[in-house]
Amino acid sequence: MYVRPATATTAVLLGVGALVIPVSTAQANPATPDTPLVVAHRGASAYAPENTIESLDKAADMGFRWAETDVQRTLDGKLVMMHDATLARTTNVEEVFPDRAPWRVADFTYAEIARLDAGSWFDTRYAGARVPTLKQYLHRVRYNHQKLVLEIKQPALYPGIEKNVLAVLRKTGWLDWHHVKSKLVVQSFSADSVKKVHAQRPDVKTGFLGTPPVADLPEYAKFAHQINSRHTTISADYVAAVQALKGPLGKPLEVFTWTIDDAANARRAAGFGVDGIITNKPDVVRDALGD
Repeated sequence: MYVRPATATTAVLLGVGALVIPVSTAQANPATPDTPLVVAHRGASAYAPENTIESLDKAADMGFRWAETDVQRTLDGKLVMMHDATLARTTNVEEVFPDRAPWRVADFTYAEIARLDAGSWFDTRYAGARVPTLKQYLHRVRYNHQKLVLEIKQPALYPGIEKNVLAVLRKTGWLDWHHVKSKLVVQSFSADSVKKVHAQRPDVKTGFLGTPPVADLPEYAKFAHQINSRHTTISADYVAAVQALKGPLGKPLEVFTWTIDDAANARRAAGFGVDGIITNKPDVVRDALGD
């Protein structure tokens, strides 16, 4: 299993956010206007099990400051990092709870989910990795001096999850001016969910996942700061049309595109002028943009 020193991991999972560790100087976000941000999708998920602390740490060790992750809600109201609506693909839930099919996240308490192995499916080196809570994940992002793109996954399954997410962000210090200004994006495929986040905290940068028609973009600009599209659905003209509009805070809309894991498409998207590239292989994209 890929681990950091035990004392550091334990401290973060207990909520200690003030510890400091070195981060690689090979940052994925050179401060140049023409180079997109490189965002590690579900952490460095090509190299460690997705949406785990281990994957987040791997991204940090590789020098990447921005990470993306997914949040859902358990039966007892805990927020956890999980992409799929079910636990089957990325944990050993079928072995631990064989009679609980279809193993939906929403049907399990966090205490039950905490028993699951979220690493062995990826590689036995990661046996024992756990599904983190949002609170644990946020502490680790801060500990690693990273920034976060947080996706509210399938919000229709979890009425009120936007309020729940914002409550945890507030309690962990992620809604202070410093974080809101430059360290946080909350996104969703659901326009209604993005609208709810914006209505409750209009200062938080929000992203809509999709590629709305150009004619509809002014409506999205009322509640979204980013239009985050699949890379196969955009063009230079589309990116320019998005960026020509101003979002809720009076700043130009941005485009983060996903999910690019090869050099050719990374350079293609960068040529379109996107603001960020979300990738499972952030090193590949960084090297491509460096070329």
